[in-house]
Amino acid sequence: MVADHQGGGREGGVSDVSHALKPGGADALLFDLGGVVVDIDFNRVFARWAEHAARDVALVRGQFSADEAYRGHEIGAISDEEYFASLRSSLGIDISDAQFLDGWNQIFIGEVPGIADLLARAAPGIPLYAFSNTNCAHELYWSKQFAGVMSSFRRIFVSSTIGLRKPDAAAFRFVAGEIGVPAERIVFFDDSPANIQGARACGLQVVHVKSVADVAAALEALGV
Repeated sequence: MVADHQGGGREGGVSDVSHALKPGGADALLFDLGGVVVDIDFNRVFARWAEHAARDVALVRGQFSADEAYRGHEIGAISDEEYFASLRSSLGIDISDAQFLDGWNQIFIGEVPGIADLLARAAPGIPLYAFSNTNCAHELYWSKQFAGVMSSFRRIFVSSTIGLRKPDAAAFRFVAGEIGVPAERIVFFDDSPANIQGARACGLQVVHVKSVADVAAALEALGV
């Protein structure tokens, strides 16, 4: 949920194929969470860590990267505590695990306005699923904080649970296999160009989400 948005996925130049969607053209819809269902902002994380550490936020932001420890955390290979220990070293700030967690969860702003109604209307007509690159700490937060909108999904695939992350082909193949329909009958919604490219390469139909209007237009095109 985080790395996809480090570089501002909504600004990418990958075009979607929502114009090619047709009524009855899908057997399942697969949604990214961060930036599509829940608004996030990583700058909020840096600001809170800087506050706890009494450091300049620009310094904290500049030291952060989606490094090997970050990726390991996101596929469940290392624990929250191990990841925070890595951050303590890479960021050069000596704050507690509780303070790291407090900042970590500041990434979440709230539901994307209008998305809950769109998902609730679509769910009775076609199975909805979600696939998020996220870690255990964030899953604990959003699963409770946004339980209402998450209830529209039949299943949520979490990278730290399945040990696979977008945009890797193995991740999309696994998720399509678990959904149980051909990849070409799944429409994938994401705001990250890299994830859109990865899904398209695996045969999924894709919608590059720049706003909730893109989701609404795709659902209308599909007749759901």
